[in-house]
Amino acid sequence: MQSRRLVRIIGIFGVAAAIAAGTGFGTAAAEPRPAEVYSQVTAADIADPTAILPADSAGGEIGTLQTVEGAIAWFRNRNGSTEHDGFCERAVRLAWDRATHHASAIDHWRSSDGARHTGTNPPRGAFVFWNISSFGHVGLSDGNGGVWATSVNGRIGHVGLHYFGNYLGWKPGNSN
Repeated sequence: MQSRRLVRIIGIFGVAAAIAAGTGFGTAAAEPRPAEVYSQVTAADIADPTAILPADSAGGEIGTLQTVEGAIAWFRNRNGSTEHDGFCERAVRLAWDRATHHASAIDHWRSSDGARHTGTNPPRGAFVFWNISSFGHVGLSDGNGGVWATSVNGRIGHVGLHYFGNYLGWKPGNSN
């Protein structure tokens, strides 16, 4: 008698679980599979990679596949902002939408994350480094002798390469 009662209780719980799951009695409702997303890359996309990266409708940010122009636009759109002052490494990481995190600019410079170059003509979008404190400093090259950086008179701004002292060099942009 008790085994029959146990079977009934288990049966009730099984029915309740099936109803909660939306499957009904013994029928399995298959979840619809999302369609695969496919986009063919064309020669035009390669010539202008920004053409395939629509701005996010929420905040005008560039999508997850960041480009040089998108990283520079991130800084340009924040010109004059004090939001990231003192957090230069974070700012360049956000601008490039990087997954790799470094504790400071000097840690980024010393890391194996990209080859170090000491020339004074960094390409557009390159990380540019200075040894101005124990944390260092980093900005993004405009490719024409200037950089976008935090801490330009306490704000995000655009200045010449030698605005900050003790230039170290540069690493390729988004080298992670």
